[in-house]
Amino acid sequence: MSEHLPKVAIVDYMLGNLFSVKQACAHVGLEAIITSDKKIIQDSDAVILPGVGAYGDAMAALCRLDLVSILCEIADSPKPLVGICLGVQLLMTESFEFGRHKGLGIIEGQVLRFDNPREGERILKVPQIGWNRIRPAVNTCWGNTLLRGVAEGEYMYFVHSYFVQPKDHGVILSVSRYGNIDFCSSIQRKNVFACQFHPERSGAAGIRLYQNLAAQLKTMISGTK
Repeated sequence: MSEHLPKVAIVDYMLGNLFSVKQACAHVGLEAIITSDKKIIQDSDAVILPGVGAYGDAMAALCRLDLVSILCEIADSPKPLVGICLGVQLLMTESFEFGRHKGLGIIEGQVLRFDNPREGERILKVPQIGWNRIRPAVNTCWGNTLLRGVAEGEYMYFVHSYFVQPKDHGVILSVSRYGNIDFCSSIQRKNVFACQFHPERSGAAGIRLYQNLAAQLKTMISGTK
């Protein structure tokens, strides 16, 4: 009898390089499907909400596809929900990107733009594009999260002009620094993990997150048998 591969739904709302996320899932033994079908999302073992692009467009697409309620339901269930890049921003209450936009409200907080980040007298370019370090937030431990086994100060790949600012600092899992600005680079609240960086583009350290997700799902599935 063949082993049941954990099934992961990658939410498709027409924004983002979803194929690279699917490849990363396949690399670690996850059966991933790119979909906007609510039934498939509901029946999956985990849900990944990736994305790049404008916040307002993304929320409009999620509303048009009637995916807001199912994502909120997943967030309130034991099922892992993973947000990537724009995905972590969409979890927040609101964003100030090109106006003011209501988010999913899964995590209370705002999405803010980098405000003239500096290194000495030099103003850095926005968006931040490239490699940057992540380090644990105050009083946090990565041991039981998707960052398990990732070294403190490890480099991850970022592409963003905006960052999340959760109201509850207790959900901040890692922080990073761009110029003179410290920002939240990943969050964890119960079954919800989300990161500003792109793990699928971050080499072996990024793939470790997908390996940890696969291990978590296999443990959950074996525990239900």
